[in-house]
Amino acid sequence: MNIGAAARQSDLPPKTIRYYEEIGLVSPERAFNGYRDYGDGDIHKLRFIQRARSLGFSIEECRQLMALYNDRTRASRDVKSLANAKLNDIDRKIAELQSMRRTLHDLAEKCHGTDRPDCPILDDISGDTENESRLINLG
Repeated sequence: MNIGAAARQSDLPPKTIRYYEEIGLVSPERAFNGYRDYGDGDIHKLRFIQRARSLGFSIEECRQLMALYNDRTRASRDVKSLANAKLNDIDRKIAELQSMRRTLHDLAEKCHGTDRPDCPILDDISGDTENESRLINLG
């Protein structure tokens, strides 16, 4: 099948599929006219990658997962190790986002939101702990 059909079946844009081919994640056959010819195995790989990416795995981690998937002698602990490492990454990101949210919430609470120019949000971002308004020359 052509790349358009492969895109529809894998729910990935053709540009992404071409990129995955460029970096060696998929290798479709070439028809006699030189066009890509995606088979069922290619579609399975594309769906696999798409699902792994939706779970937050990087391209390199997808490569590792595909290698483990194709290795019938794999130890499931190797797959679990990758999954646990990704969980730790996600937990760290969640903690960072929660901290960012708390900080921004606190700053928004301190800001009066009036027509006055003083603003604790900008003071904090600029590092102005003395609450002195300073102009930043961005020109």
